[in-house]
Amino acid sequence: MDLMIFPRRLQGTLKIPSSKSMGHRMVIAAALSGGGKVENLTVSADIQATLQGMKALGADYRFDGNTARFENRRDVQEETVVIDCNESGSTLRFLLPVAVALCPQKTLIFKGRGRLLERPLEPYFALFDEMGIQCRKSQDGLTVQGILKSGECRLSGKISSQFITGLLYALPLLTGDSKIVITDRLESKGYVDMTLEALTTFGIKVENRDYREFIIPGGQRYLSKDTVVEGDYSQAAFFYAANFIGSDVLLKGLNPNSSQGDRAVEAILADFAQKDDCELDVSDIPDLVPALAAAAAYRAGKVTRFVNASRLRIKESDRIAATCLMLRALGAQVEEGEDSITVWGQETLPGTGENALDCCNDHRIAMAAAAAAVGCTGKVRLLGAECVSKSYPKFWEDYRRLGGEVKEDGR
Repeated sequence: MDLMIFPRRLQGTLKIPSSKSMGHRMVIAAALSGGGKVENLTVSADIQATLQGMKALGADYRFDGNTARFENRRDVQEETVVIDCNESGSTLRFLLPVAVALCPQKTLIFKGRGRLLERPLEPYFALFDEMGIQCRKSQDGLTVQGILKSGECRLSGKISSQFITGLLYALPLLTGDSKIVITDRLESKGYVDMTLEALTTFGIKVENRDYREFIIPGGQRYLSKDTVVEGDYSQAAFFYAANFIGSDVLLKGLNPNSSQGDRAVEAILADFAQKDDCELDVSDIPDLVPALAAAAAYRAGKVTRFVNASRLRIKESDRIAATCLMLRALGAQVEEGEDSITVWGQETLPGTGENALDCCNDHRIAMAAAAAAVGCTGKVRLLGAECVSKSYPKFWEDYRRLGGEVKEDGR
């Protein structure tokens, strides 16, 4: 779907969709408990992948509006289990160890689309190799077979916290006690905090030793609970950015005490308004970069440098390159570094005009472009704008409802 955005100031009240990150976590825990319900669940393409993955692993559920009700968890009888992760890195990395724990020695096939199976899995591969778990990539996907063993699990925390989350879900299911040891620096601690919050909600005990070690008793059972997923600061960031650029949207449904690391967006944009040139370490908040870069493009006469951003290159797109491509297409001055982005702020941006901005099949690039468009002097043409369905299926509907003028571009 190609769209043309005619710049308009957004105004009104918006209830932000539920947190995709917490939605994954609550769904997995509820499915492992075999009961309870998860309310206020925004079923994006990524969440749908996790729901279907847990169904393949024996969890039965049904929907009642935006509530998923989990009714049972049966043992998997099939010798081959296929889990289609679509483009969801969370689904793949969370469910890999969970599936091995639930289906020892069965053949597990993980399928993916886009860049998913190109994204790093080495921390699991190294750990699985020590345990004798076989992993093989092919055109059909990733095939895994073996037995997940309790004990000490040593792995890097610098590639993605998702590996730690996957193990935190799986290891309590094993008979023996386990320990996760982080061999370097754990980045994106906020996401691990979300995991620990979800696990605690469902009765799982984990001792966090200053994010260097996690002690997990074995033989635990997930307890059936009813939960409500809070609003998503990662999605709210695009409307916060639009407000920074000149819109007036009141955001509802957000928890001011949330463990979401992306809650930092409010404080960062407040600093943007007060500071001159600034440098921002984004190692713990990589998903905020496209929205923050869109806002930075309007810091007239000021330079913003985003550093320690290397993990952005292994997202749905090479998100450093894609963010720079987006800003240049809109008329901003930006420089791409190996692990950085530098933006020179302007009063306004001209927009794309008759040219087109390729969203690079990246939901966050499309939404950041829409936020930046509210301050452009000319129209903005987007290619592949349907990619927002990955995390925020009703984004364009909400954008229009707030006064955004968006039309399908049939050229």
